[in-house]
Amino acid sequence: MKTDPTDNGGLFVGRRPGTRPVRYPRLPEFKGEGRRHLDRILAALMLVVMAVIVAAFWGPLPLAWMWVGSQVDYLSDSTFLGIITAFLGLLFTLLLGLVMARRIDVAWILVRRAGGVDQRQGTIGRVFAVASVIGAIVFGTWLLLFSGAEFAPIGINI
Repeated sequence: MKTDPTDNGGLFVGRRPGTRPVRYPRLPEFKGEGRRHLDRILAALMLVVMAVIVAAFWGPLPLAWMWVGSQVDYLSDSTFLGIITAFLGLLFTLLLGLVMARRIDVAWILVRRAGGVDQRQGTIGRVFAVASVIGAIVFGTWLLLFSGAEFAPIGINI
């Protein structure tokens, strides 16, 4: 009796259609060592592109949409319209960037597997975690040391 949730699609009463474990009759054949090396390099480049997209969430995209919002505010003489434009534009751009990063992540898994690595999970979570820690540290450093803001509102600048 199969009661392992990974064997029966998460249900103990039976298997959902299409959730049977994949069994290959033989191991996949890999290309030559040169091709596998090329696939590993391509996977590294895809990881760099994904990291650049995620890093853009922390600075260039918000700054660009604040500039666009300020231009809309100036041209329309409506602060509300400028804020809404910046907010909706940033939201749309962030969602588009997330979709792009996820597609690159799925392709990264395939390229890593073609390179001879038994890759079963993506790396998008780790990329976001690292980018968030680095972005928070850089933003906090800028805010406290270079923005001109006071650490405490008692007239002491760092």
